[in-house]
Amino acid sequence: MRKFLTLCSCLIFLALAGCSQPPEPSNKLLLWHWMTDRNDTFQKFAQEYQKETGKEVTIQLFAPSDSYSQKIIAAAQANVLPDIYGILDKKSIVADFIKADLVADLTKDMEADGGKWENSLFDKALADRRFDAGNTYGVAPGIYGVPIDVTNEQILYNKKLLAKAGIKAPPQTFDEFVKDAQALKRVGITPFVSGWGELWLLDCFASNYAFNIMGEEKIFDTYRGKVKYTDPDWIKVFSIFAELRDKGVLMDGIVTKGNKYAEQDFALERAAFTFNGSWCVNVYHDMNPDLDYAVIPPPPISTAYPLKIWGSAGSTFVVNASSPNKNSAIAFLKWLTAKEQQVALARETNNLPSNKEALAGVSPILEEFAKGMDQSTHPNIWPLNEDPSVSEAFDKGIQDIIIGEKTPEQVAEEVQKAKDLQMAKGNH
Repeated sequence: MRKFLTLCSCLIFLALAGCSQPPEPSNKLLLWHWMTDRNDTFQKFAQEYQKETGKEVTIQLFAPSDSYSQKIIAAAQANVLPDIYGILDKKSIVADFIKADLVADLTKDMEADGGKWENSLFDKALADRRFDAGNTYGVAPGIYGVPIDVTNEQILYNKKLLAKAGIKAPPQTFDEFVKDAQALKRVGITPFVSGWGELWLLDCFASNYAFNIMGEEKIFDTYRGKVKYTDPDWIKVFSIFAELRDKGVLMDGIVTKGNKYAEQDFALERAAFTFNGSWCVNVYHDMNPDLDYAVIPPPPISTAYPLKIWGSAGSTFVVNASSPNKNSAIAFLKWLTAKEQQVALARETNNLPSNKEALAGVSPILEEFAKGMDQSTHPNIWPLNEDPSVSEAFDKGIQDIIIGEKTPEQVAEEVQKAKDLQMAKGNH
């Protein structure tokens, strides 16, 4: 999949030279998406919108997400993208679509009426498709997407299992978390599970604590090559996983477990704690409607710097810049992200709304997740990211620590070697 997506830039620019003609203006809007859990709700919204405005919106689902991404690239090449669609890739690929005039700049619409639309949405969600002046992607500054929901990743705990171990309140520090885990072990309860067979989720957990231990500037200086991964602060980050291993906190096989299996473990009460995203509310409801759980940020290790959590737009739509129905498409997305529709979307799909005004209508557990948006961050809004080859060495190295094959110091040395190689190639 990764190799396929690296062809995206070439395919997009080929689209500009394609012989296909753009579609004629129409009284109909076409929207493509990949979200199977929201399709029924979207279809209802389309019917409601047609009753209110007379504008017909055809909504087409393409799943799984890999197939959807392939369809978007093929449509870009043939110049037959729909009026509204999503781009499921990193920000650099979104930038390629924008520079190929395949994504409309929505800044004027967002800022109209004193910024009413923009101010109604979570700023961190808008940042996912916002490009500031002087950005490294060469994109004209502006807002190029509309988030329909938001998400973040935090710690969830099973209230019943904690009570069984005599734990009266969730941990407020990392040391308390480890202490609680040992109390759970004593009564035969597995303390923690997560889908750390998926490197991105493991990377997310590690970066939370990197922000807490050393602060964001030191992290980004590491990505720039100014700080080494053998620095004592990075050793502290790697050592977290050695401690979790040595204290028996982690479920056996955690480094080979996909997130959907980790979700099953938590939903079926096989573990007391988990690390997962806000989308899990809908997943757990389907698996075990009676599950009694709550949410906390990862318990901090240090007081030197704030602990950040990954959070941003969950799903974002863009408007086809060359669509003859561009203004109508923008109007529909404005309607879709209005308070009334956002409340309905949150209630029916158990996802966090992108409209801040709609939070009053969400479930208590989603409200707990929403509190984390203020301390959220995400690679899509960072000033720079680590090279993928170095990130892979970093994440796989942590897996090696967890299974006891390597020490934190050994992993730090190996990650720095990967970084030195990347810097020598000029990839920074």
